[in-house]
Amino acid sequence: HHLTVPFRPLEMDAAKGIGAPRLDGNLIIHGDNLHALKALLPTHAGKVDCVYIDPPYNTGKDDWSYNDKVDSPMIKEWLSSNPINIEDALRHDKWLCMMWPRLKLIKELMKPGAVLFVSIDDNEIAHLKVALEEIFGDQSFLGTIIWKNATDNNPTNIAVEHEYIHAFCLDRGAVAPHWKSPWSDIKDAMLDLERELIASGEAIEIIQKRYAKWFRQKKPELAPLQEYNAIDSGGIFTASRSVHNPGKEGYRWELQNPKTGLPVPQPMMGYRFPEGTRDELLAQDRIIFSEDPEQLIRLKVYLRDYREKMPGVVEIDGRRGANELKALFPDRKQAFKNPKTHTLIEWFLSFTTQADSLILDSFAGSGTTGHAVLELNRRDGGNRRFILVEGETYAADLTAERVKRVVLGPPAVQVQEPRRGESFTYCTLGAPVEMDAILSGEGLPAPAAMAGLLWHTATAQPFDPASMAPAPDIGEGMARLGTFAGRTYWLIYRADLEWLKSGEAALSLSKARAIAASGAGNHLVFAPAKFVSRELLARERLDVDYAPLPFALYRLETA
Repeated sequence: HHLTVPFRPLEMDAAKGIGAPRLDGNLIIHGDNLHALKALLPTHAGKVDCVYIDPPYNTGKDDWSYNDKVDSPMIKEWLSSNPINIEDALRHDKWLCMMWPRLKLIKELMKPGAVLFVSIDDNEIAHLKVALEEIFGDQSFLGTIIWKNATDNNPTNIAVEHEYIHAFCLDRGAVAPHWKSPWSDIKDAMLDLERELIASGEAIEIIQKRYAKWFRQKKPELAPLQEYNAIDSGGIFTASRSVHNPGKEGYRWELQNPKTGLPVPQPMMGYRFPEGTRDELLAQDRIIFSEDPEQLIRLKVYLRDYREKMPGVVEIDGRRGANELKALFPDRKQAFKNPKTHTLIEWFLSFTTQADSLILDSFAGSGTTGHAVLELNRRDGGNRRFILVEGETYAADLTAERVKRVVLGPPAVQVQEPRRGESFTYCTLGAPVEMDAILSGEGLPAPAAMAGLLWHTATAQPFDPASMAPAPDIGEGMARLGTFAGRTYWLIYRADLEWLKSGEAALSLSKARAIAASGAGNHLVFAPAKFVSRELLARERLDVDYAPLPFALYRLETA
């Protein structure tokens, strides 16, 4: 179904955004998210670093209906019983029909190594995981995070106080091996202190006292790293880890405890590594012995080698979302039902994104993801960008208004100028680009929209409008779209049916000569007609090919 969705160009509405309209910055798009995702392909395919979506949970209470336009009479009949409710025996099928094409388009927008987070609850968690594994591959599954949000909404005897977030990626081999954790800054501060302590050359007793004082001052920030509160004789931050009980029969070897002169007790399940590794660790002074003859040995680990994984359980009060929204909209009784807290999304983004990452949320709701991106940028000085898509009528007065109030403040205390990078462009979806409409002249897209669509159709790459270079010296309506894989693409086009029917819009021999002379390699020209044969082009050794408009779009509609 995602292949049959018509392309609809993005139309910018400067009055509803902040700053100069641009398609390469922060975007808020009002429109059906299936159509919006398709509209983003020409300019954003393969560019998104992280996706967070919060789709309908399909609880049977949600006010959502499967209303994607489909051509099959059988499917139309099957989907006739809307809205979907708890009595609908096909509600899971319909929910998956809604999710599937959207996930397929999201995948096309993600770059290799990008991560997708999908919030869900018990109603669809199993179906969603199967669908994601089918689309992304079972090797792309990173894990399922449990969000303990302290809200019991289960009518049975078990208190359900959590939701889930499935995490998948595009190309697991390209995912960063170690994500940057939210407390990387405090780790760097500890390592700076470590270097200072080593350079001081002071006695270990003095070093310990200096560290203890620093630790008391920083204790609230050190919670995840508190186990590294030991300092060895060189002033290096260390912690200790178990080296025994690997979970199955491990390695068996003898070792003398130099502190007791007795053999170290054998662990029940053996050690985690062989004798060769043991000898290396002994040479590095990383085996920790105890004065207690019954105590097992432990392994010394260094703060510099610390790599934090994202926790599988996150405990953030779900009620924070409503409070955050209330602070921005004190004039509204209930601005949005069950909003997510931006702290949760900010948590995910702090692990998985870099300072210049692009984040997509195609179920934007109240705009929580945009809020999270702005807050994270303020915290670490980043310049992350967001794309929010919302199809409901509140896209302007809630989704965009929330982002505007985060940037400028509530209406009573709004600032005049936004901070660096804190702007966004509000877009709607234009009329569909359809073959019949182009042929009749009823739906001619603007040149940039046509160029972007043709470029993406031909190359499967995102289109940069800034690369489109008019070439009036070659001919009227002529533009150079760019070069990819050794081929340069050209377009002869104006959004004027009478002009498109004229000879000015055709590829002629003189134009072909000028195009070939502009640069080496093959050239492909999109044009409504041509006045030169392939044989003549070959005779003159002009490496110029022709693709007729609008039939060059045919691949897009029938792929």
